[in-house]
Amino acid sequence: MDYIPGNSSIRLADFPLNDENWRSRKLLELALNVIPWVQKAQYLLFPSIYELEPQAIDALKSELSIPIYTVGPVIPYFGNGHIDFSNFADHELGYFQWLENQPSGSVLYISQGSFLSVSNEQIDEIAAGVRESGVRFLWVQRGENDRLKDICGDKGLVLQWCDQLRVLQHHAIGGFWSHCGWNSTREGVFSGVPFLTFPIFMDQPLNGKLIVEEWKVGWRVRTKVKEDTLITKDEIANLIKRFMHLGGDEVRNMRKRSREMKQLCHRVIASGGSSETNINAFLSHVLQGAMFLF
Repeated sequence: MDYIPGNSSIRLADFPLNDENWRSRKLLELALNVIPWVQKAQYLLFPSIYELEPQAIDALKSELSIPIYTVGPVIPYFGNGHIDFSNFADHELGYFQWLENQPSGSVLYISQGSFLSVSNEQIDEIAAGVRESGVRFLWVQRGENDRLKDICGDKGLVLQWCDQLRVLQHHAIGGFWSHCGWNSTREGVFSGVPFLTFPIFMDQPLNGKLIVEEWKVGWRVRTKVKEDTLITKDEIANLIKRFMHLGGDEVRNMRKRSREMKQLCHRVIASGGSSETNINAFLSHVLQGAMFLF
């Protein structure tokens, strides 16, 4: 589809809530019920960066008369990346100390989100592909940890939870296998880590499109349009090996682009950046309104 204002051409496969199952219909109904409330709002604040989505933001500004602010990636910033282990809880020390012992850019971080997942059969193929790739990995998956550890082998760790933003900013992380939820997308871009996109539901396919086609900081894991196609361990192993290989031109260019996007994010939240400017403008409007009332 190429007729949606503010968006480039979108495959139906990437369009949110495009299937016929009950869950999609219910979420679409909830979303449509929320949209009329926008007309009653005084302001719109987006936890995004204007420079990442200028066409979409401009399209909204042309349609709506209320002020619209992009206030940047509203996530903590940890400074120069130096790790002080005294700041970590006991349960965090193990995986960060493990990361400290890995070569720079050698670890694939894997997270499929906190509440949606793919079939057990597909998870098993992913795990077997990770093992056959021979790549170091840090995989966060709620439940089934022991089974995944047995399948994946001893080149990495399988955890129930981790401090994702700190992990993504660690020098050992060289890639992010992600479900492309918006929080994870922002954190990965902010950290300058290239993506292997494996979206599952809702906005995730569209976020994956941004990562691969617009920002050019990732590759698709699922290249076939049909969602229920099983991706085999051999396909996954070959993809991961190419993705984590530092020598190829395509990978080098993607990593360079990821670093540029990281710099962009950091400029936005720095003093004088567009995030600070927009937040100050929003606060100024609010304070002016308050003064008018009194």
